[in-house]
Amino acid sequence: TSGEGVLEVTAVGSKTVYGSMAGQLQEDTRESPLHVRLDALAGSISKLGMAAAILVAASDLFLCLIVQNGIQQGLASILQHILHAVTLAVTVLVVAVPEGLPMMITVVLSSNMLRMMRDHVLVRRLTGIETAGSMNLLFTDKTGTLTCGQMTAEAIFSGDGTRFDGMQTLHHRAPVLFAQIYADCRYNTGGTLSANGIAGGNATDRALLHAIAPFDTGQTQALSQRIPFDSSRKYAAVRLTTQMRTLVRGAPELLLPRCTQYLAPDGTVHAFASSALSHILAEQSASGGRLLAMAVTDQAVSETQLPHGMILTALLVLRDPLRRETSQAIHQLAQAGIRTVMLTGDHPDTARAIAKRCGIVSDAHPLVIDSRQLHSWSKQELIQQLPQLAVVARALPADKVRLIQAAQAAGLVAGMTGDGVNDAPALKLADIGFAMGSGTAVAKEAGDIVITDDNPASIAHAVLYGRTIFKSIRKFLVFQLTMNICAVGVSIAGPLIGIDTPVTVMQMLWINLIMDTLAGLAFSGEPPLQEYMREPPKRREEPVLNQYMKSQLLWTGSYTIALCIVFLRAAPLRRFFGYAADPIRFLTAFFALFIFCGIFNAYNARTHRLNILAHIWRDPLFLGIMTAVSVVQLGLIYYGGALFRTTPLPVYELCVAAGLALTVIPVDLLRKLWLRAAGRERNF
Repeated sequence: TSGEGVLEVTAVGSKTVYGSMAGQLQEDTRESPLHVRLDALAGSISKLGMAAAILVAASDLFLCLIVQNGIQQGLASILQHILHAVTLAVTVLVVAVPEGLPMMITVVLSSNMLRMMRDHVLVRRLTGIETAGSMNLLFTDKTGTLTCGQMTAEAIFSGDGTRFDGMQTLHHRAPVLFAQIYADCRYNTGGTLSANGIAGGNATDRALLHAIAPFDTGQTQALSQRIPFDSSRKYAAVRLTTQMRTLVRGAPELLLPRCTQYLAPDGTVHAFASSALSHILAEQSASGGRLLAMAVTDQAVSETQLPHGMILTALLVLRDPLRRETSQAIHQLAQAGIRTVMLTGDHPDTARAIAKRCGIVSDAHPLVIDSRQLHSWSKQELIQQLPQLAVVARALPADKVRLIQAAQAAGLVAGMTGDGVNDAPALKLADIGFAMGSGTAVAKEAGDIVITDDNPASIAHAVLYGRTIFKSIRKFLVFQLTMNICAVGVSIAGPLIGIDTPVTVMQMLWINLIMDTLAGLAFSGEPPLQEYMREPPKRREEPVLNQYMKSQLLWTGSYTIALCIVFLRAAPLRRFFGYAADPIRFLTAFFALFIFCGIFNAYNARTHRLNILAHIWRDPLFLGIMTAVSVVQLGLIYYGGALFRTTPLPVYELCVAAGLALTVIPVDLLRKLWLRAAGRERNF
């Protein structure tokens, strides 16, 4: 902070640690599951739409040129018929291809993003919401995510096993031992303690500084060497210049075998064997305590080597309590088919105890390993062990990237939580990265979603919203493709049954507006239902159209086409609507029938339940838009005139047309009953 210094620069730019991370963050990641599914869907629908357009054009030309003998009316008439057929084909192509789907997806993602803010979930990349719903493996940090992130020094054990509950007790009963521990906590740290509070350092540094803060005298000592803590070497050290001794703090399994003496509570030094504290290590680790060993030596300590013959100062037990929501959140994720793997810097025994308490370690997933064991496995061995893996203890930042790569190679949709700069590459590489709100700006930039309250329950909320969004997309597609099938089927069949244009171009554009823009808005507000969290996650390559949807499209689409053809062809209906006297009145009734079939099919599409009004009051947007479409349709019937080829209908005729359209609901109810009897009622 003052004076002069010399800095030796050994690397700049992309050769530095941060430069390397920045390079990794610029690399392209694989496409989201939603993109993969929509690409496949777009290819299929485009081919079907093109085929439908060709069929409609061929059907119209057949009627005009062959049935009506238009081929003998001259070249000008033939060209006029061809132009008419091409116009119909283009119209059908516009209707058949769900060009409103991208808009609908953007709307549904955006609207749910606003809802998620209320549940402490900040979405940075919209596709990340749906990806969260497809996730089936989550790698999560322990500290600050599963736990409260407020570590406290609970107990201190001297080398002879004497226990002291807290620094206050130690200060009164063993002042010499306390002075040595105070020095280690005060100087062997990356944090600073001042009158303004505690700043800097990692969670362990801050916990220890907080423990000794009431006893701070404000005095400092000259330091000649500092070896900061690093997760790869698992220890930190600092040399006190005036006392010519080095304080070392680190993992017990690393320090205890190098200690030959210990400092007793009365200040005397005695011979020490590392096995003397083995029962305490086992007991505290099994109860979830994090253990730190402190030692002192007058020998040289380097970044690569610890000396033997050190004096053990004490064994400290730190505890970071689980969040009260953690166990329930892990249970929710497990119910949803999402397996959680905990990554921690703790000792394996400590990690196992905590993982058992929150439900991560189970009979189905019993495997607890450390970073060294992870490194000994090949990529193929790691993939084989993933189904049993529950905990990686003593984890290093590089382990996260390796685990993500292995999970993706195994065909899984992998999520990752993180808060530090070192976590950024793994957050970027993961299919869905959850950055913690208390984390670094680099981690938040790399993540797709920021959990603003660092709470695992919020991750479960993100999964629920992701699944709700995919459900909404599927419901929208069922509605839109049902209307597509009906519009294309009627356009093909109309000329063959003597109706030149059962649906005009203007009417088709209104139908298209309903199918795309208005329906997209209507289905964007579907409520998140907890039942979605009891379904298995979707495979990354799973088609958007599943068997349930195909059965609904085939059944309801076929019935709607049949209903429209019967309406157009049946003599009793023609007489009832006065076709002979006023064809426009009859075609207006058909236009009303077609639109009301679509509106009622929207209610069919929004739920797999027998009760089509289930949870309807939780979706006021759907009710509002469907009501608005109905009102506009009535306006077009009575005021559309020549532009929409409509004429005002008597109320009783309108009711008959609407009543016929209403039959799509009981017909679809029969399909649901049949699927329920066959045990395939759910739309997974």
